[in-house]
Amino acid sequence: MDQPELDDITAPAGGTLAAAGGGTLSHCPYCAFQCGMTISGPAGAPSIAGDPAFPVNLGVLCVKGYTAGKTIGHPERLTSPLVRNARGALEPCAWDEALGLVSSRLREVQRRHGKSAVGVFGSGALTNEKAYLLGKFARVALGTANIDYNGRFCMSSAAAASLRAFGLDRGLPFPLEDIARTDVILLAGANPAETFPPMMRVIDAHRARGGRLILIDPRRSPTADAATLHLRLTPGTDAALANGILHVLVRDGLIDRDYVASRTEGFAEVRALVATYWPERVERITGVTEAQLVEAARLVGRAGTAMVLTGRGPEQQAQGVKNVLAYVDIALALGLPGRPFSGYGCLTGQGNGQGGREHGQKADQLPGYRRIDDPAARRHIAEVWGVPEAELPGPGRSAYELLATMGDPEGVKALLVMGSNILVSAPDALRIERQLRRLDFLAVADFFLSETASQADVVLPSAQWAEEEGTTTNLEGRVIRRRRAFPPPPGVRTDLEILCALAERLGAGSAFAFSGAREVFGELRRASAGGPADYAGISYEKIDAAQGVFWPCPTVEHPGTPRLFLERFATPSGRARFHPVKHSPPAEVPDPEYPLYLTTGRVLAHYQSGTQTRRVSELTRLAPEATAHMNPATARRNGLAEGDALVLATRRGRAWFTARLDPGLRADTVFVPFHWGGEHAVNRLTNPSLDPVSRMPEFKVCAVRVERADGNGATS
Repeated sequence: MDQPELDDITAPAGGTLAAAGGGTLSHCPYCAFQCGMTISGPAGAPSIAGDPAFPVNLGVLCVKGYTAGKTIGHPERLTSPLVRNARGALEPCAWDEALGLVSSRLREVQRRHGKSAVGVFGSGALTNEKAYLLGKFARVALGTANIDYNGRFCMSSAAAASLRAFGLDRGLPFPLEDIARTDVILLAGANPAETFPPMMRVIDAHRARGGRLILIDPRRSPTADAATLHLRLTPGTDAALANGILHVLVRDGLIDRDYVASRTEGFAEVRALVATYWPERVERITGVTEAQLVEAARLVGRAGTAMVLTGRGPEQQAQGVKNVLAYVDIALALGLPGRPFSGYGCLTGQGNGQGGREHGQKADQLPGYRRIDDPAARRHIAEVWGVPEAELPGPGRSAYELLATMGDPEGVKALLVMGSNILVSAPDALRIERQLRRLDFLAVADFFLSETASQADVVLPSAQWAEEEGTTTNLEGRVIRRRRAFPPPPGVRTDLEILCALAERLGAGSAFAFSGAREVFGELRRASAGGPADYAGISYEKIDAAQGVFWPCPTVEHPGTPRLFLERFATPSGRARFHPVKHSPPAEVPDPEYPLYLTTGRVLAHYQSGTQTRRVSELTRLAPEATAHMNPATARRNGLAEGDALVLATRRGRAWFTARLDPGLRADTVFVPFHWGGEHAVNRLTNPSLDPVSRMPEFKVCAVRVERADGNGATS
């Protein structure tokens, strides 16, 4: 489609865009689908409807999307800054006092311990503008190397694998609509029926065309009901399973030899390795039968078109990058990436999980998906920011390493958190809670008093998604625009206003003299220009005209890039790279003391740490309490019935849940959603062992013990 002339497109006053039936067009605040929606009615009780014109969801919303407006006028909204008084309680104060205290305490810590003694922790829920400005704030206003974000806990393993295999990371290198038109989908470790419900529209369209879905998951999730074949692997064995599938593809002559020869490199080493993963051996490792393994390989190998998609299952492991590379090897051997209605893709989790990692929130990155240790990248960003290159700090600590060293002699002594609830979302959460208490100072910007905000010295009330302007980048790499439907409540400021006000007090106001999100986006465009994630040719007007613009988009005349790798990959040779991957066991496996596997995930009604969704009555009625799901046989062995109170214990701690019996779950595995805090937080139990490349913690597998609990929470 030809791109309209930008001069002919104007944005309505106030930055809003009216829906055909009235209201403001915007996007959902939750998952990476970023479904289009319309917002109308009063701010205290807004009405939400799906936008039928937005191509990703075509008007369909999940229950979280339909109820997203319930948080806007919620009675627990923070509407004044809070400061901890001498008695240890949080009390309201004026903005000048709160901002003055934050800036003075951060400077005090830096004077005593050095610039990088202050840490900044961001979020994959922040808009591109906020993520960009937060990275700039850390490196220019504070001069600290220690900035990272909760997206490190989301799809960092898939990102690292894509960079190694293709030279570029974009969650889906093709539009979502292409998935409906492929013949076979191999989906590893994802449950879109609950985590991305509008994606089932795509899956249904795929099935209606005769398409087949192969699902790889230790539990029979609702998505499995749509699958042709469900492989219930032992947790932590993804690489072995992928190697076994590739073994059969090679053995049965199903690989695309011409593609491998012309568009890839390194296949000989992979072929030699997978020769040792014969089906009988893989069955012993994974629990997937030889017959199922062969059936899966032949389904995907004989398809005219196919896609290999991964989710958090294989990624949130201490060998997450290797797991993803093993699945990528299947896609490359079949000649899928860069071909119509085929390829490899990752289902990004957080709302702006894609854009959030492109523009400087990660410890090792600068805007435009540039490496912070690349001299050319540093020179470019220093010029845009108007600072000497030598003053830009180098790489800092990754998310868990940043949090785990809080208060230590060589760790951060003060922390600014924006849009994240680390006491629920971080692994080994009891340790993180202990470390948090060792900080000299903690400031949190949020719109509710989350578990983390309740521990802060200063809490800054933030505007919500419908109260501010900005862009996000969805799982396809489509840059879209959230539009302001209402002003923030009196006493509430946007995150951009907070950062600019703090920068002014820290002596860096001239570098943060922005009038709003549009102006920040203009600088982001210049900063990203020429980088892997190039937004230089994207404007708010262009987004409005085209229902979003796919990056890279290097010039105003460029239409954007919906499909990547059509002619070459973003590697020096232009070829994709195979990687031989040996299966290794998880960092922690069951033993007599902790005899079961623990794995975590989401449920339909809630999102991430639950800070928002646990405050929506319609959602809490659907999922009112923290539950532990287990096979009925496992429950009987532990003396449990449906609804019983229980305790799960690992080497890191204990947490309390209600038993849910699930015959579709492996008998050696317990599944727990991670949306609850306090004594119900499953991340008190999870293993912080890190992938050596992505620094992703091993959320998806550790050893656990089940104990009965009486009604008072005591074990018996």
